[in-house]
Amino acid sequence: MAKVKTTFLCQVCGYASPRWLGKCPECSAWNSFAEETQTDHKKLASFSLSDPILLPDIKADSHLRMLTGITELDRVLGGGIVPGAVMLIGGDPGIGKSTLVIQSLNNLALRYGKTLYVSGEESPGQIKLRAQRLGISSRDIVIFSETLIETIIKNALTLKPSILVIDSIQTVYTEDILSAPGSVGQVRESASKLMFFAKRQGIPVFIIGHVTKEGAIAGPRVLEHIVDTVLYFEGDSSHTYRILRTIKNRFGSTNEIGIFEMTEEGLREVENPSEILLSERPLEASGSAVVPTMRGTRPLLVEIQALVSPTPFGMPRRTTMGIDPNRTNILLAVLDKKGGMHFGAMDVFVNVAGGMKVPEPAADLGLVAALASSFKDIPLSRDAVFFGEVGLSGEVRAVSHAEARVKEASKVGFKRAFMPIGNRDRVKYTEGMELRGIKNIKEVIDAISD
Repeated sequence: MAKVKTTFLCQVCGYASPRWLGKCPECSAWNSFAEETQTDHKKLASFSLSDPILLPDIKADSHLRMLTGITELDRVLGGGIVPGAVMLIGGDPGIGKSTLVIQSLNNLALRYGKTLYVSGEESPGQIKLRAQRLGISSRDIVIFSETLIETIIKNALTLKPSILVIDSIQTVYTEDILSAPGSVGQVRESASKLMFFAKRQGIPVFIIGHVTKEGAIAGPRVLEHIVDTVLYFEGDSSHTYRILRTIKNRFGSTNEIGIFEMTEEGLREVENPSEILLSERPLEASGSAVVPTMRGTRPLLVEIQALVSPTPFGMPRRTTMGIDPNRTNILLAVLDKKGGMHFGAMDVFVNVAGGMKVPEPAADLGLVAALASSFKDIPLSRDAVFFGEVGLSGEVRAVSHAEARVKEASKVGFKRAFMPIGNRDRVKYTEGMELRGIKNIKEVIDAISD
């Protein structure tokens, strides 16, 4: 008989200990250890797909990408699904993960043949009700309710679908481990078996994962290392818009995002997200600036809002959403030193409208304009956009993709662009746009005062 041993595994990072610990020495999480029973390790199967081969002799399969028929999803994946890829999508309950996947399966079934949807949470009847609501009736979508990973792979080998979907990884388990489904060991081993299956058979696998209360995908971090692509579906359940964000992608950029609108008929792609994000911009309100940002290859217009008000407390507050708080503190210091605006007795609140996140320094000039506008209580021009990096001396530095930013602003209807003077001389597209080069933040403050 195989020898059975008991270990305690951290449910956050997977750290193993022979006894229970209150605090994980690896990730410092409290009360995260759970007891798991395991048998002796079996001999691992070989994962070699071919004999050693020279790099120039390997045939590239980039032209074999499978299109899901959903443009936003294809963009986030880097141009489509790569055969044999393992993709993980996470998000809050009810955000639309299963809806997005089954809608893409409907399109994939029409183009590439049978698809297999494995659910460990819903019965076939429940999935049928959702499919009817979404208007999906393809006869090439095979529904399979099962949680044992060996049975799932056996049926997938027999059916040979064009794509396999697992909903969700926390509900499936393998017989090799005696612990409960959803534990660190089960999630890790189940994902590894799916990865081996995908690479050997060349069948892409889509894995849906639950998230913790902190917003991370439940299970060990090694799960994100096993898969090829990690996607997060974000959004507020009280709003109709959803953002599909790439965290990891071995076959494309990690800066791409996809924007969807949740309707009664399912998820609908947002063709012009810039116009949607600016549709509720307030009229004649101070502290509002529009910034053309780059998300991968796509320019996107976002609204940065700033509120500066005297603090009733001894310690002023600094609150930011969507922008790095450290970057905001640096720009406040630059405005204080070089712009003559003293924020020492002011509360400062910064927000990117629509729940967007702006990680690039090109938003510095827009944030400076919004802060100065709120400080002086003077609204910015509604037909102007701002972009550029601000240095510690108050200088405005050039950024990349200036022409793409200007084109996107012009398409939405803006007439003026405040940009670094180093970018203005290189932008050839000026149709309908007034390009104003900025050397330092004083010029922006003077423009607001005018």
